[in-house]
Amino acid sequence: MIIDLSAPITTGMPVYPGDPEVTVEPALTVPRDGVNVLGLHLGSHSGTHVDAPRHIDDALPALDELPLERFCGPATVVDVRGLAPRSAIGPEAFEHVTAGTIVLVATGWSARFGRQDHPFLSAEAAALLVGRGVRTVGIDALSVDPTPADAFPAHETLLRAHAVVAENLVGLDRLLEAGERPIEVFLLPLRLPGADGSPVRAVARIG
Repeated sequence: MIIDLSAPITTGMPVYPGDPEVTVEPALTVPRDGVNVLGLHLGSHSGTHVDAPRHIDDALPALDELPLERFCGPATVVDVRGLAPRSAIGPEAFEHVTAGTIVLVATGWSARFGRQDHPFLSAEAAALLVGRGVRTVGIDALSVDPTPADAFPAHETLLRAHAVVAENLVGLDRLLEAGERPIEVFLLPLRLPGADGSPVRAVARIG
């Protein structure tokens, strides 16, 4: 079974404060031009997307400098649904995770897509994940840090370890229903040389 974990990209969709607004509109049309072509205006972190380490530091690896293994593989879904707005997710939520897995954090906030009062990873949780050898972390919220923020401790910890961060995932509740069945996740970005991030079509395959 294939599950879509991606938010639709639409004109005016919520974006992180200060990011480019999203516009999707016809550039060419069949009646006028003989073909349909959409014109897209969006940022590298629009919708469901991944952050490369270069997102926070020009000296860190860009998207195309990371191994493809960062973007696909077996997944562990961590259920932290029910948290109050702006709650910090502590390291105790991740005690069972191990290296070699993509960790997906299900907050339930994709039902409130674009809301800025979402739960977020504590600095201690990010440090535990890096210490366990996890190099890909996804969340069904606007950011792994608070929104808006003056500092980005979770991003700093994860991305300086050359990890990948996926944000604005949707449908993680469906993966929680998989029980003990294995889950594979694919978060493949556009091939953008030197990029700090990219929208992705995120999907999961349930065993």
